Amino acid sequence: MQENRRSIFKKIAVGAAGIFGLSSVSRLQANTPAAKPAKEIVGDVVYDQDVPLFSGAVKYGNLLFIAGKGAHFEGDITAHTNHVLDELQKELEKNGSSMNKVLKVNVYLADLNDYQAMNNAYRGRFGDHPPVRTTVATYGGVPGNSLVEIDCIAAVD
Repeated sequence: MQENRRSIFKKIAVGAAGIFGLSSVSRLQANTPAAKPAKEIVGDVVYDQDVPLFSGAVKYGNLLFIAGKGAHFEGDITAHTNHVLDELQKELEKNGSSMNKVLKVNVYLADLNDYQAMNNAYRGRFGDHPPVRTTVATYGGVPGNSLVEIDCIAAVD
């Protein structure tokens, strides 16, 4: 009796899947091997005592991930922001992307009081449709004494 109920439930489930087209989708997925993109290091690898610490840029499929860029020289937030954005632009273009293809940006400020001046330098650098952005002030400052560090994720052709 219990075995009979199981077979009835199984037939109902298979029938419902067929009605909604689910069986053909699952068969298609089962028969089509998923092509997995490969992780490709496309920027410099930063070492700490001969041990890889992080990569400067990585491509994965049609996405490009660029590690945080800072400005390690004397200057104000405007000079630092412009320098960092110029460095991001160079890295993007070197790897087949552009400022217009940036999808996500993280901005790390050494001092939240620099927010407005950073915005003034940042404004317009990513075209008419700027990317999603998160901005935070870091506790203890940005590494390397930069007033700002910026990383991003972009689409690649």
